[in-house]
Amino acid sequence: MRPILLQGHERSLTQIKYNREGDLLFTCSKDHVINVWYSHNGERLGTYEGHNGSVWSVDVDSKSEFLVTGAADNTMRLWQVSTGKCLYTWTFDTAVRRVAFSEDDKQVVQITEQRMGFQGAIRVFNINRQDPANQSAQPLHEFNPIGSKVTVIAFAKDSNTIVTGHESGKLALWDVRKGEEILTKERAHNDNITDLQFSPDRSYLITSSKDKSAKLHETKNLTPLKTYPTETPLNSAAIAPLRPYVLLGGGQEAMSVTTTSMRQGKFETRFWHKVFEEEVGRVKGHFGPINTIAVHPSGRSYASGGEDGFVRVHHFDENYFRARPYGDLGEVED
Repeated sequence: MRPILLQGHERSLTQIKYNREGDLLFTCSKDHVINVWYSHNGERLGTYEGHNGSVWSVDVDSKSEFLVTGAADNTMRLWQVSTGKCLYTWTFDTAVRRVAFSEDDKQVVQITEQRMGFQGAIRVFNINRQDPANQSAQPLHEFNPIGSKVTVIAFAKDSNTIVTGHESGKLALWDVRKGEEILTKERAHNDNITDLQFSPDRSYLITSSKDKSAKLHETKNLTPLKTYPTETPLNSAAIAPLRPYVLLGGGQEAMSVTTTSMRQGKFETRFWHKVFEEEVGRVKGHFGPINTIAVHPSGRSYASGGEDGFVRVHHFDENYFRARPYGDLGEVED
């Protein structure tokens, strides 16, 4: 499984995202630039330039028509995927830490940071797809979560409910229209939740945390289903289609990395069996912590973005699909 190394960023990666078909890979980093690549061969298609700060988050709609990004320059931007043109810019008082499209592509949810006397806020915007350069500057819904800072966010099964992960390790389900918590799991994790990704049908989700574990939760009631404990803080976790695995990435904090060897830093992507909660393999390669992981929608490859500024795309060998570490137990039915 030889990786394709994508060198298009000068600073550490913050988020990577495949489009629905999986032929395009979008990457954003602290160097203000968003890149788009062909996922099968790693050829760079283009860049989206305009942000004046670290780009924290990126998401693409299901038709690969529009791209939304959030950055440290206190803006959220809407881009045309095919031309790289910035169609609209929303401006806020603090940095935009996370953005995500709804499943029907009609709305975008985002979180802004709690900083400089401003409260952290969750906002939902309607996206005008007919006239994309003419968007409403005012959110459809806006509310300020009280208590622990929100770090990750996404729409649940419909555009009326969202799931949030918090700095304290809390996981919550919200009714967007009322701005109220429907359900809260205060101790879903013991530390900052760093990533939140859904299964293809959004019936369950995976979270990663600085408490050195990743967990699988049911979307409807946030019931914890499985736990994957590791020996290093985790920055990202993803669910692999086709095979019964989850992928986890992280590593020792960047500050103390220089004092350790690559092996000790634990900069590997870990593969865990989704059902049996056991680690089945690791893939090395990055020279710093892994910040973000995304799996190709077909389940045939995955990509990881690191603190080292590189994106590595791995296409799985036939052995990966043939391997049955537990026989037929826990296998995904075709």
